[in-house]
Amino acid sequence: MMRLHNFRPRPGSRHRVKRLGCGESSGHGKTSGKGHKGQKARSGGSIRLGFEGGQMPLIRRLPKRGFNNAAFHKNYAIVNLDDLNEFKAGTVVSEQLLRESKLVRGHFVGIKILGDGELKHALKIEADKISESAKAKIEKAGGTITMREPAARKPAVGSDDVDQTAKESGEGTPKKKSTSESQPKAKKKTSKKT
Repeated sequence: MMRLHNFRPRPGSRHRVKRLGCGESSGHGKTSGKGHKGQKARSGGSIRLGFEGGQMPLIRRLPKRGFNNAAFHKNYAIVNLDDLNEFKAGTVVSEQLLRESKLVRGHFVGIKILGDGELKHALKIEADKISESAKAKIEKAGGTITMREPAARKPAVGSDDVDQTAKESGEGTPKKKSTSESQPKAKKKTSKKT
């Protein structure tokens, strides 16, 4: 009958610990299976996987190809409610104002408002994303939230872009003269009768 005191591990699943350094006749004495000197013979002298002694490793020598999802990652500029307390009541908090006040900088897809801290007065906030806690605190303070449209995030259209759009629509492009107008009329040769 099976009892707790009868339990035994499966045969072959447990092995005796290899005892090292127990005299030369043990077979694992002297250098204890580590060879003679060198980094790997030292205590704690392990070498990480892929290390090639300081030479440029293979993983860095090979070219990197293929799809990488990091290229499509969207970065949002994070702004907390504590940071918005420096603006006066009734101020329209836009991306331009946040950049001028150095609260956001660099390249990003949009602005996200997080609810860290308390909003002391009502503000008109324009953002791309907002957390639930931030939304509740802004509404509690009497402020309003305007979610920006994707078109508002795009850079302003320059003069070159206007020219390009005009070309595509066919406006503003000079009309080509027809071939009959552009070429000078050939003089007719008259044959004199004698």
